[in-house]
Amino acid sequence: MNWLPVVVILLVSIIIAMARVFIGPGAPTRLVAFDTINTLVVASLVVVAMMFDHVIFIDVAIVYALLSFIMTLYVAKFIGGSKF
Repeated sequence: MNWLPVVVILLVSIIIAMARVFIGPGAPTRLVAFDTINTLVVASLVVVAMMFDHVIFIDVAIVYALLSFIMTLYVAKFIGGSKF
């Protein structure tokens, strides 16, 4: 199967989201863009797992998604200004 279109679409999406991280108008917008990049990285890991037929990339993607989710909650709570 030809994986080049999938890789190109994911790479372009990551570049667009990275631009939003750097030029975003505020912290919440940058947080959402960063979370989008994390989601695209997880999708990229799944595509790599299918490309090379290695299951270990799926495990890495699951752990990365969990850590990304926890980080997003932590930063959102920090931006919200509430006590930890």
